[in-house]
Amino acid sequence: MRRSPEFGLLFLATAGSAFGTYLAAIALTVQVYDETGSGVWVAALLIADFAPIVVIGLLFGPLVDRLSRRRLMVLADLARAGLFVGLMFVDSPAAIVALAALVGVATGFFRPAAYAGLPNLVRDDELTNANSLLQTVETLAWMIGPVAGGLMLTAWGPAVPYAVNAVTFLVSALLILRIPEAKLRSGESVTAGHWRDVADGIRLVVTSLPLRSVLVVWNVVLLGIAAINVAEVVFAKDTLDAGDIGFGLIVGASGVGLAIGSYLAAPSIGRIGLRAHYVLAIALMGVGWGGAALSPTIYAVLPFVVVATIGNGGAIVANQLFVQRGAPDRYRGRALATIMSTNYAVLGVAMAIAGLLTNEFGARSVWLGASLVYLFAAATALAMTRWLASSRDEHALEAHGEAAAAALARNGDGATGEPEPVRGHDGQPASTSGLERIASLLEEIDHTRELETGRP
Repeated sequence: MRRSPEFGLLFLATAGSAFGTYLAAIALTVQVYDETGSGVWVAALLIADFAPIVVIGLLFGPLVDRLSRRRLMVLADLARAGLFVGLMFVDSPAAIVALAALVGVATGFFRPAAYAGLPNLVRDDELTNANSLLQTVETLAWMIGPVAGGLMLTAWGPAVPYAVNAVTFLVSALLILRIPEAKLRSGESVTAGHWRDVADGIRLVVTSLPLRSVLVVWNVVLLGIAAINVAEVVFAKDTLDAGDIGFGLIVGASGVGLAIGSYLAAPSIGRIGLRAHYVLAIALMGVGWGGAALSPTIYAVLPFVVVATIGNGGAIVANQLFVQRGAPDRYRGRALATIMSTNYAVLGVAMAIAGLLTNEFGARSVWLGASLVYLFAAATALAMTRWLASSRDEHALEAHGEAAAAALARNGDGATGEPEPVRGHDGQPASTSGLERIASLLEEIDHTRELETGRP
C-alpha cells in the first residue's frame, strides 16, 4: 500500500464497502422475514442479489473493457448508495427485493471492473500479495459486518444499517475518484461491436488455458460449496444438536479459516508454485469438510472447518491470479464477468438440488458427498493445469492468455469465414505486433520446460 498509493485507495474502498454490505445484508434478510414470515421471500431476496450478476456477465461484460472502469465503479457505488437510502423508506417485501436486485446490477459491474483494473495498480511481482490482501479484508468484513449489523438492527431497526452502508459506498466512490483512470487500464480498449465482443469474451474463456481451467474447476468446487452452505444449519442444529450457538460457531470458524487462507496464499504460492498451491488448497477443502462430516460433536467439527476454509481462502486467491494473468487487459473485464456469471448460475442451481438432497439423505451425508466433490475437483485441477510450468507461472499464464486473445483477433467474424480485425476507437485495425512477443514467450517457456524435464 505504501509503494502503490492507488492500490491503497482501492483497498480502503473495498474494505469500507464490504463491511457496509455485510452489515446491511443481515438487516435485509431479517426485514424481509419479519414482514412475510416466509422462507420463499428470503430465497427470493438471495436470488435477487446474485441473479443480475449472471445476466450482466453473459450479456454486458464487454462494457467493463470498453467503458472507463473508474467511471463504472464510481457510478456503481453511487447507485448502491442511493438504493440503500431508498430502502430506508420502504417496507413492502416486493419493493425490498426489487431494490436488492438493482443493487445486484450495480455490483455486477463494480466487481469485474475492480479486479480487472487491479493488475495495473501494482507491480507484477506484487499482484499475488494484492489479491491476498483484498480477499483477506473482504473476509474480515464478512466476519465483523453481520455482528455489527445485528447489533444496530436490534437497537435501531433496519434504517440505521442501510444508512451506514450508503455512507460506505459514498466514501468508496470518493476514494476511487482519486485513482487516475489511466492506472486502471493498461492500453486502449478495442471493440468489434457489442455482440461480437460478448462472443469473444466467451470464446476467450473457453480457449485460454488459464481461464478454462478456472471455469471448469471452480464450477465443480461450487457444487460442494452449495451443498455445504445449504446443509450447514441442519448439520449444526439437527445432526449435532448444537442449536443456534453451534451454527454460529461453524460460521465463525469458516470466517477464521477464510481469512487465514487468504492471507497465507501469497507466501504459499511463492514457495510451492501456483499449480501445487491450487491443487492442494482444493484438496484441503475436501479433507477438512470430510473430517467435519464424520465428527461427532460441534467442538470436534470446528478444527476441521478451519482447515477446510483455509483451503477455500487460498484457492480463491489462485482463481483471481489465473483470470487476471490469463486474460489480457483489453479482455479482462469481460472474462471476469463471464466466469462470475457462470459461477453464480451453477451455485444457484446447485443450492436448489442440495436442499432436496439434504431433506432426502440428511446433512451428514450431504457434507460427505461435498468432500468427495472437492477431492474430485482437486484431481480435475491437477489434470487441467498440467500445461503450467511451475517455475514460470506468471509468464505461462500471460503467454497463454495473449495467444488466445490473438487468435480471436486473427479469426475475425466466424459467420462469414473471413478474418475481421478488431478495431480501436479510431476505426483502424488494432495493432497485432504483440504476436511476435507472444510467440517468443511461448518458445521460451517450451525451452525452459525442456531444460527442466529433459524432454520436449
